[in-house]
Amino acid sequence: MTDQSSQRPTPSSGWIEVIVGSMFSGKSEELIRRLRRAQIAKRRVQVFKPAIDDRFSETHITSHSEMRLPSIPVRTAAEILDGVADETEVVGIDEGQFFDVELPAVCSTLADRGKRVIVAGLDQDYLGRPFEPMPQLLAVAEYITKTLAICMVCGEPANHTQRLVKSQELVLVGATDSYEARCRRCFDPTLAG
Repeated sequence: MTDQSSQRPTPSSGWIEVIVGSMFSGKSEELIRRLRRAQIAKRRVQVFKPAIDDRFSETHITSHSEMRLPSIPVRTAAEILDGVADETEVVGIDEGQFFDVELPAVCSTLADRGKRVIVAGLDQDYLGRPFEPMPQLLAVAEYITKTLAICMVCGEPANHTQRLVKSQELVLVGATDSYEARCRRCFDPTLAG
């Protein structure tokens, strides 16, 4: 006879949670907070990050406030799908905007397998345009959290990421030396081009 009290019921369905906003708005911090709570609840958690993002650490997701959580660096969304263990209950993914267009399908597949999938990422690029694949992910998510930063010019709530260096590359990994948060009024996408 087995002890039923130690066996957790298998969830009938999973879901997708997406945390979006500008840089410096607390997205990674909120992701780490949710993942730590899942760990406290004794859920089996796996965390992934894009290998391209090595600003703070190659093997941890790290917030600008220096909160850290061990993670697995991957190059593609398919590697996330391949890397998730059957017994994993919660999957965390940071910097979703750095993944390919397969990310929404990968997250949906994981949710269909009963996983809770939590993704954090930028919803807009440095020109203020939707930053793929995040808009597609927002369309299939059950829960969406929009975070705001503080405008570095006027102190109002900031929804944009202002690029401070001249570059027309869509992906330019950087932090406070290359970007700052700006409100709608203070944001000027022409500064980066």
